[in-house]
Amino acid sequence: MVKMVILGSSYAVADESHENTHMVLIGSKRSVMVDCVCRPIFRLKKAGIDFNGLTGLILTHFHPDHVSGVPLLLMNMWILKRTQPLIIYGLHHTLDRVEHLMRFYGWEDWPNFFPVVFHRLPAEEMVPVLENSEYRIHASPVKHLIPTIGLRIEAIRSQKVLVYSCDTEPCPQVVRLAQGADWLIHEAHGEMAGHSSAYQAGNIAREAGVAYLYLIHYPTGDFDFHSLIKEAQKSFNENVGLAEDYMEIVLDETSL
Repeated sequence: MVKMVILGSSYAVADESHENTHMVLIGSKRSVMVDCVCRPIFRLKKAGIDFNGLTGLILTHFHPDHVSGVPLLLMNMWILKRTQPLIIYGLHHTLDRVEHLMRFYGWEDWPNFFPVVFHRLPAEEMVPVLENSEYRIHASPVKHLIPTIGLRIEAIRSQKVLVYSCDTEPCPQVVRLAQGADWLIHEAHGEMAGHSSAYQAGNIAREAGVAYLYLIHYPTGDFDFHSLIKEAQKSFNENVGLAEDYMEIVLDETSL
């Protein structure tokens, strides 16, 4: 089975019911987390996912609400005696800063630390990130305040496609990335520099010809976030929903 599990759906200011936006792609043999915040091993465990099954981590950009959990994930994996390698994917801009951050924690001196491999991606459209027998992932730069990537995930057998915009203003790169996708998970922080409104997300979904739009990275707390569905439907008169914490999207129900 190939499925995406939403581990958090909130924008930068989380609340008691919504953690910062991050997610995990689950396969029979390889599972990859997309961004890492809060208490990552706790969130994985609550979703019924063994942290030792995590083979990779994709970091979309270096903002605290997307990478703040990386040091804790690595330290907890080490304390819990992980031995298998973890591959971390991202742009040079992102991974250079993660390495600098980990040096402040002195991770070079952690005894018997498991291997961590940094896989740096060029800032080009539809760059291959990884591929296995169940799914392939491509990345494209999007328009945020700092270098950032969106992701296109294709299930090999079912040919279902899920796209994650990450944090971005409306831009043609996301339209091309999401072309003909079954699901587009698009941010709805609000119309401002580096972000999009729900209405703008609907426009992107319509232009890309996607089947279903999920809004994510939306304001939570006292904000009436359920109103975002109607806002998006003004520009995308199709299927629209809110991504919620621990929601699952199944791309392929077949088991290897």
